[in-house]
Amino acid sequence: MNKAISITAISSISPLGFNKEIIWKNYLSKSHFFSENEGVFSAELAVEAKKEIEILRNSNTKYKQLDDSVLFGIFTSRQAVKAAGWKSSDNFGINIGSSRGATTLFEKYHKNFLNKNRAETLSSPTTTLGNISSWIAHDLQTKGPEISHSITCSTALHAMLNGVAWLKSGMCNKFLVGGSEAPLTPFTIAQMQALKVYARKSDSYPCRALDFKKTENTMILSEAAASSCLELGKVANALAYIEGIGYGTELLEHNASLSTNADCFQRSMSMALGDNNPDTIDIIVTHTPGTIKGDLAEFNAIKTIFCNKIPSLTTNKVQIGHSLGASGLLSVEMAIFMLNRQIFIDIPYLDQSYPKKISKIMINAVGFGGNAVSVILSN
Repeated sequence: MNKAISITAISSISPLGFNKEIIWKNYLSKSHFFSENEGVFSAELAVEAKKEIEILRNSNTKYKQLDDSVLFGIFTSRQAVKAAGWKSSDNFGINIGSSRGATTLFEKYHKNFLNKNRAETLSSPTTTLGNISSWIAHDLQTKGPEISHSITCSTALHAMLNGVAWLKSGMCNKFLVGGSEAPLTPFTIAQMQALKVYARKSDSYPCRALDFKKTENTMILSEAAASSCLELGKVANALAYIEGIGYGTELLEHNASLSTNADCFQRSMSMALGDNNPDTIDIIVTHTPGTIKGDLAEFNAIKTIFCNKIPSLTTNKVQIGHSLGASGLLSVEMAIFMLNRQIFIDIPYLDQSYPKKISKIMINAVGFGGNAVSVILSN
């Protein structure tokens, strides 16, 4: 990229918590944050995080009618904008996306429709995808552009791509980007189980992301949101700089799978690297959802691009599972933690070398449909 983009704030809410020090402590604990109910695994928000969302829900009569996915997005956006020192008069842009959107409300409204044979008054406006960014803009009182999108599990990193494009175009000087997901509903979990990708076994690590010897799929759903503030150029209060961005798609062989060597990831990683030497990347925060084919496909792509020196690999899905459209930005937050604290968050069962110094980290995300994104951060 010919001009760096600064990340001046990032905020998340997830099973790890919402306070930065607690999130970091939980990363270092190496513990997982899954619960099991009647043989079904999931990763719910931490107890204190749930309390914060309930406080937000009850703070405004209108907010009581909103889906958790919207409230998660409002919460993290408030925190990020406050940390960056932005004001509503800055008229910053907003692009907060979601893979599934208002799953809880949609299932509730549909169930009521089947019982009563009529839809409830607010069933449409409260379940549309644009509902997320528009309510965040309302809450923050900004008059900049509002964008919502769903590009499945790469949604949050696609939001980051969009934010970078808007900043470079000169049409905005600040952009809030991210993803929000509240997918822990019966139908959403059942969809993943129907694909035969969901974890079934209790283990010290029920999600075996980056375990290339596993013989079963081990994906687990998580609820989470993350929002990040982007500004053009290198600014004094930057947490990290975006030095490269890339995207890639591939022809669909199956609705839910990547090609064996993840051609889309090869394209996105190559584009993000540009003219940079691949050996300068110290760590890759992988997408690896814990599925046999998905994990191996991404690893094959990494081996192709980084043939001389494979960077150290890590992922947060071992601890908190897959938050679908929000997952990419949670990975960005994880990368920023490692950059700023110079500590590598390793995978306990993965035998690999650790970086002595952390200068550049690549973050990967991909979704159904082969839509990959790669982002390179530096400090």
